[in-house]
Amino acid sequence: MNIDGALVRELAELLSDTNLSEIEVEDGERRIRVARTLMAAPMVQAAVAPAPAGVAAPAAAAPAAAEAAAPAFDGTAVKSPMVGTAYLAPEPGSANFISVGQSVKAGDTLLIIEAMKVMNPITAPAAGTVKAILVDNSQPVEFDQPLVVIG
Repeated sequence: MNIDGALVRELAELLSDTNLSEIEVEDGERRIRVARTLMAAPMVQAAVAPAPAGVAAPAAAAPAAAEAAAPAFDGTAVKSPMVGTAYLAPEPGSANFISVGQSVKAGDTLLIIEAMKVMNPITAPAAGTVKAILVDNSQPVEFDQPLVVIG
């Protein structure tokens, strides 16, 4: 079989342009499949310039900034079991499932995560009071990301 390198490059470009993970074309008896591995999160590289004398290095400030960005709450964090989009209400225009200060029972729906066009209810693991809602409506969420704090 003769491999058309230009066609393979064109298919690879199409993968990149459309964010697909694989593509397959067939023309008579000739069949070409091009696939690539997608990374879970894009890698970011940053150049670090040396700090002027007498100025604290940026790395020393990073832990303090991370602690300030993630406020501590007394209670149990309910974490996302999947990657998807979080919805705080059952449908657009409806009231949210929960609000801060509201009491919930074990099994009550806290929010919904849409993953691959499937709506997955996220339920309270135990009874308690909603201490914090850590996501916004229609926000993309990652696996194991804290969503709600119940105390």
